[in-house]
Amino acid sequence: IEKRFTFPNLDVYLDLEKKGKPIVLLCAHYASYEWAVSMNHHINFEGFAIYKKLKNPYFDKLVRNIRSRFKATLISTRDTSEEILKNQKNNHLGVYGLASDQLPRPSENNHWYPFMGIETPIHVGGEVLAKKFDMNAVLLKGKRVKRGYYEGTFEVLSEDIHAIPDFKLSENFIKKVEEMIRDAPEFYLWTHKRWKRKK
Repeated sequence: IEKRFTFPNLDVYLDLEKKGKPIVLLCAHYASYEWAVSMNHHINFEGFAIYKKLKNPYFDKLVRNIRSRFKATLISTRDTSEEILKNQKNNHLGVYGLASDQLPRPSENNHWYPFMGIETPIHVGGEVLAKKFDMNAVLLKGKRVKRGYYEGTFEVLSEDIHAIPDFKLSENFIKKVEEMIRDAPEFYLWTHKRWKRKK
């Protein structure tokens, strides 16, 4: 997998680690995004993957086993804040990965923003965590190189999260995802009813 999913500008991420703050990593369901978990073999921080716990215990255990093979510690969405707080109290630095392009749960606090020309709720959880725990933020952009080979490049979204207006980081992330989709729409995961709710 290290041959099939590479990180050509890994130094951008590693420079962010040197800042001495935890990191939130945002990515999309795009271009074999699941393979990006292999980055844990190249970094110094502990990698945490935030995921929605599956109702079926067998499949939940299967997902956890597969991802943990690449040194990723899975955290359910419900346990995320508690886990980050515990790590910070122990001065344990981590990078927390979220695939943040899906449709969020219905809420009166949903933030609406145009995505692919349609106004729809967008995830703001990564930004909320970054502001709550003073984390730096980075984007992982996926790309298909050739059949069976992909790469992930890093782009810093913020090194001073409190200087960014509320929701701006989430909006910038969605813009970046839209750019990836427009560039090569065939590599986006179209099956998750992204525009089920719209104005």
